[in-house]
Amino acid sequence: MSANNSKPRIATVWLGGCSGCHMSFLDLDERLIELADKVDFVFSPIADVKTFPEDVDVTLVEGAVSNDENEEMAHRVRKNSKYVISFGDCATTGNVTAMRNRFTNEELINRAYVELADICNSVPNDHTLIAKLLEQAIPLHHVIRVDAFLHGCPPTPDEIWFAINELLQGRIPIFKTQFLRYG
Repeated sequence: MSANNSKPRIATVWLGGCSGCHMSFLDLDERLIELADKVDFVFSPIADVKTFPEDVDVTLVEGAVSNDENEEMAHRVRKNSKYVISFGDCATTGNVTAMRNRFTNEELINRAYVELADICNSVPNDHTLIAKLLEQAIPLHHVIRVDAFLHGCPPTPDEIWFAINELLQGRIPIFKTQFLRYG
């Protein structure tokens, strides 16, 4: 728990992904009310906070690190968070976001801004408009130290609830893997 506050401080971050993990987080439904009584939500894409704060107890990071802004945010999160959870398969393995890795950045940008353009088919060269892509979309733990991995595309609300509660108790969550048999 943070020294400056009586409640643990929780943050969620969305990097290169689809926001499905955050949708699953919202599927906690009534447990969100219980969680709101226990913690302070200090940063999230579903809140209007512009700057990642200092002294965060638990941060769930969704999405692969795919551009320079993602990389900068990952470092800011690690510097200011006691525990960082790699939240979902894009953050843990690269998953769907890393499907772009078989193409060059030039091929990706040309496809998006020239070939598929409806109005203006020109490549933006000012990285104040679009973030500069990294050569590869990579899992979060390739950029910063991660304390726990929450797999799933997306993780279930029950898994999210378990992970947050374990971390709030000062324990690293251990997930039991279930194997499915087919045929």
